[in-house]
Amino acid sequence: MQYDLFTPHGETPHPPVSETQQMPLAARMRPESLAEVAGQKHLLAEGKLLRRAIETDRFSSLIFYGPPGVGKTTLAYVIARSTSAFFVMLNGVESNVSEIRAKIEEARTRMAIHGQKTILFVDELHRFNKAQQDVLLPHLEKGTVRFIGATTENPYFAINSAMLSRSQIFPLESVPDAEIVALLRRAAADEERGLGKLPLQLDDTALQHIALKADGDARKALTALEVAALSTAPAEDGCIHVTLEVAEESIQKKAVKYDRMGDGHYDTISAFIKSMRGSDPDAALYWLAFMLNAGEDIRFIARRLVICASEDVGLADSNALRVALDAARAAEMLGMPEARIPLAHATVYIATAPKSNSAYAGVNAALQDVKEGRTLAVPDHLATPTRKKLAKLRGVAEEATQYKYAHDFDDHFVPQAYLPEGRVYYHPTTNGLELRISERMEYLRQRREQGK
Repeated sequence: MQYDLFTPHGETPHPPVSETQQMPLAARMRPESLAEVAGQKHLLAEGKLLRRAIETDRFSSLIFYGPPGVGKTTLAYVIARSTSAFFVMLNGVESNVSEIRAKIEEARTRMAIHGQKTILFVDELHRFNKAQQDVLLPHLEKGTVRFIGATTENPYFAINSAMLSRSQIFPLESVPDAEIVALLRRAAADEERGLGKLPLQLDDTALQHIALKADGDARKALTALEVAALSTAPAEDGCIHVTLEVAEESIQKKAVKYDRMGDGHYDTISAFIKSMRGSDPDAALYWLAFMLNAGEDIRFIARRLVICASEDVGLADSNALRVALDAARAAEMLGMPEARIPLAHATVYIATAPKSNSAYAGVNAALQDVKEGRTLAVPDHLATPTRKKLAKLRGVAEEATQYKYAHDFDDHFVPQAYLPEGRVYYHPTTNGLELRISERMEYLRQRREQGK
């Protein structure tokens, strides 16, 4: 053992630490083959398209789409290893057009001199602007590089259509809890890349907690295990006990994937509305809680409640609209966290109320006729006095210009035409309170028939 000027006299210097040992556990445990990849069985099981493409080395451009920590970068590394290709990685945030061109030129030279293919991997592909994406296009066509992109955003919105048309898109899913637990055990036992040289004792409850809180993110789970193992002192028996208490301290509150301007925002509000429309209060409350936990604007949630109350509950229970409006005002007055209470009140009311979209469907049909059909004139008997005078000058009979005041007749109803053509837009359902409306409309329809 050699000493240096920085080692205090009388102390034994620490052995040199390799570059690999300095890497985080998640990086050290990165899979080296398809067999080691956690999750993604829908893509990597025997016979699946992506597995066949990798094993036969028959692919050109791939885009991996999914939440953080599910293996997008890992898959790119595994593909490079299995195909013996040179691996080049760029980041969508840091890279520019000149760097992209330089890497492509290096790939062309590498192929010409060594006959080796290059895999160009772009992480956070959605951060590439149109100019950066366009630089890649001709080289994807020529096969200068084999391209793999990774993105957490929906590629159909974030990536331009020209690149999409040249690529195969594979959605990656969150890693199941059982596979995360298996990955943690493998990392704890691996003496070369993992924590196998430490005297670890892992409680099942601790591993289950880490897997649950990681929420499908394998990288987050491995990081939590590493923190737990390295920050816990050995017990009297010489073992490092990773208990449930240690696990709870080692993994932070999970970060909800929720971009208030992107897919997470629109997908979640869509699930919220459809759950209320589908009369499932439990699902509606979950998506409400999801949005509140992610910091969604309570005014946005309140507006959606008001819309849903009128669009989907409608005349089956008109009180739903009043409840939604009251909840919106109360939530804005209270602010969070108390705003969750009136919002939940309205959510459950709307979800459990009888449903009717008759008014919504009716106005949409009427709007379509107004936009696309022939414009209908206001009937003479409904027009202003000035219009009626003009009608008389045109020779219209006085009786035809007389408006009958409904309140002067029995049942406050008189059969008369209010639309030049007999169009029907409102079709009442028999749900909830609208049953009574339906019955009254049928009664009035018969009165009109009798009055003709």
